[in-house]
Amino acid sequence: MKIGTFNFDSGGVFIIAELSANHGGDINIAKETIMAAKEIGANAIKLQTYTADTITLDSDKDDFIIKGGTLWDNKRLYDLYKEAHLPWEWHQELFDYARAIDIDIFSSPFDKSAVDFLEQFDPTAYKIASFEITDYELIRYTASKGKPIIISTGIATIDEIQDAVDICRAEGNDNIILLKCTSAYPAALEDANLRTIPNLAETFGVISGFSDHTLGATAPIVAVTLGARVVEKHFILDKSIGGADADFSMDKAEFSGMVQAIRDTEKLLGKVDYSMTDKKKSHGSSHAASMCHKTLRKAMSLQKKIFEA
Repeated sequence: MKIGTFNFDSGGVFIIAELSANHGGDINIAKETIMAAKEIGANAIKLQTYTADTITLDSDKDDFIIKGGTLWDNKRLYDLYKEAHLPWEWHQELFDYARAIDIDIFSSPFDKSAVDFLEQFDPTAYKIASFEITDYELIRYTASKGKPIIISTGIATIDEIQDAVDICRAEGNDNIILLKCTSAYPAALEDANLRTIPNLAETFGVISGFSDHTLGATAPIVAVTLGARVVEKHFILDKSIGGADADFSMDKAEFSGMVQAIRDTEKLLGKVDYSMTDKKKSHGSSHAASMCHKTLRKAMSLQKKIFEA
């Protein structure tokens, strides 16, 4: 499978910088964030494509007020999404900009109209967010476009995940990536359950990865050691920009450190290797020579004691 120029057959981890609401309502901040993601080594920048009207209702009823110990408690869903959404009129400029500086770009659609809108930009992939994994019609319609489809599994049962995978395959789309995700913002480390990552790959016959909402870089690094081929993390140019996602997003320095740690982890993991390389032979010879030298010194010392006795 390939996403843009990234070939999963060649190994390595595909790192996605999630722009989300971290644009501050300013297209120039969005473009600067895309450039920063490129500079620090992310493989892709991901947008979210919705409006308050396409994702929720303008309602004051209790079901539309956020609760549950989140960063946004007591806020109306409509107001949150109105503040956080990326204006649709920015998409063309952002897609053109990302491609001009050679970083991959795609988005999460939240309804069919967003898929239709995004198709004009020929994205290299689509991402289905955790809360949309049971929107089977959205998954079916998105999968029908034939692009790789990345699906977060944050609120799904194993049967619902199987349904989503089956729907994609029924549309002739087997380019599926499933991401372990904990849909809490921020997510507690003890809720990450990263051992699920290799199980997703094994159970569903797909590439698996990690969409992370924990704080810091520990969870993504551990995820990579467990076989995550994709890591997605919210990225903000500077936390002083503020916004709905700022508190659990990585700034440029933090994200850069995570990217470097992941690339170092890839080197450390390497491959299963019992071969005798020139380096091993060289080290072995040096070690043998050292041991011979030590043995010779011990023998000479013993001989000296015998003669002195």
